[in-house]
Amino acid sequence: MKRVTGIGGIFFKAKDPVALRAWYQRHLGIDVQAWGGTAFSWADADGRPVGGTTVWSIGGADGDAFAPSSAAFMVNYRVDDLDALLKALRAEGCQVLDKTDDSEYGKFGWVIDPEGHKVELWQPPAGQ
Repeated sequence: MKRVTGIGGIFFKAKDPVALRAWYQRHLGIDVQAWGGTAFSWADADGRPVGGTTVWSIGGADGDAFAPSSAAFMVNYRVDDLDALLKALRAEGCQVLDKTDDSEYGKFGWVIDPEGHKVELWQPPAGQ
């Protein structure tokens, strides 16, 4: 079974998310949208789209989206078969959270790494 196939997103907290988003927009040219981040489209070496995106987003430090982790970041990894991967991780003794989410954006599950970071696993909808 193939496990992680790429990075679906990088999410991090900021004390002042509005100011930090503005800094990234001004100094690094990231096209920050009103929702607090951007979606980078995948392209080949010649700049041709190849399908897929990687989300980058800054949220407020007071949110609990990364709980139970106390880390200021969370990485979202793309996977092909979320259910099979979560089952394998449980069998390997990993701390897999019971909650999963199935939405228009795909299927999501979470595992806690050995240092307590919450890792998001994402199976995109078919065709993405």
